[in-house]
Amino acid sequence: MKRIFPLILITIFLASCQSLPVINAPAQSADGKIFACPSPFLKERYRLIHAIEIRTAGDTRGAIIGVTLADPATRLISCAIMTAEGIVLFDAEEDAGLLKVNRALPPFDSVDFAQNMIDDIKLIFFAPAGKIVEKDNLPGGAVICRWREKNGGWIDVLSNQQQGIEIKRYSSRGSLKRHIKFGKTDKNIYQNIELQANELYSYSLLMTLIEAQPVKEKLLINRAQGKKK
Repeated sequence: MKRIFPLILITIFLASCQSLPVINAPAQSADGKIFACPSPFLKERYRLIHAIEIRTAGDTRGAIIGVTLADPATRLISCAIMTAEGIVLFDAEEDAGLLKVNRALPPFDSVDFAQNMIDDIKLIFFAPAGKIVEKDNLPGGAVICRWREKNGGWIDVLSNQQQGIEIKRYSSRGSLKRHIKFGKTDKNIYQNIELQANELYSYSLLMTLIEAQPVKEKLLINRAQGKKK
């Protein structure tokens, strides 16, 4: 009996871990054309302001304001985190792989926080870099497109009637690292976004749109002291 209990725990743990699903031959519509991939990404430069709830173990641990400038054409990102009173806790930007942190107060001053945040923003708002390697319909009718990343990881963008559009990022070994769900839209901008991060200490971000403004002028970043990714 003592041996059975650990085996049950291991079985539950493995069943709860999501791994990279198998994709078969490219799916086609009734007229023989290959379907278009889901695309929840920005099509032009935007300035976005979100109210963000941070949750760990199902409990809300904090609420912050996120301000993002994003240019999908150049893949330039500028982002800031601030309190409701307007105190800037974090400010960083990335252009052409050069990362520059302008301000980082605890608990946002860890070594990897800035790059992880930039990567998450790009995952949410920019179409994956590179080429699509697979397309198909999953069991249940979900449409899925898969990209292979330079680091060996995978990005799946999928859509179904029940869950809407989702993005899943997997490691090179096929373990799920990020899961993004998109809520309702207004003028092609999603009003609600949920990001689940699966790390040593997993957490989720619930992003509620406060304001979205197209940006006409080209975004420029001072590359001095930038860190090459």
